[in-house]
Amino acid sequence: MYFIVVKYQVKPEATDTFMEVVTPFTEATRAETGNLWFDWSRSVENPNEFILVEAFLDDDAASKHVSSAHFKAGLESMRPALVSTPKIVSRKVDGSDWDEMGELQIG
Repeated sequence: MYFIVVKYQVKPEATDTFMEVVTPFTEATRAETGNLWFDWSRSVENPNEFILVEAFLDDDAASKHVSSAHFKAGLESMRPALVSTPKIVSRKVDGSDWDEMGELQIG
């Protein structure tokens, strides 16, 4: 699977509406065949930082995602709200879902 984490630095005046801006992009991506998850979070240390954790089943799914019309539209919709170019980690990894943490087992 392709596992991707992106950090977005959002203008302070845009933080209250940022999730509304990315909702169409999020919904369209989650509906893609091969999308495993597409989850947004907000940093607890920096209220202007939003973090996207996403995964795609394989090369084909990841390629279709970045070449889709909603991908391009999503990036353009968020552009005015951003302070800087987002930072990304994108890696192909084994697996197709979250694994249990071996170091901290509950029950």
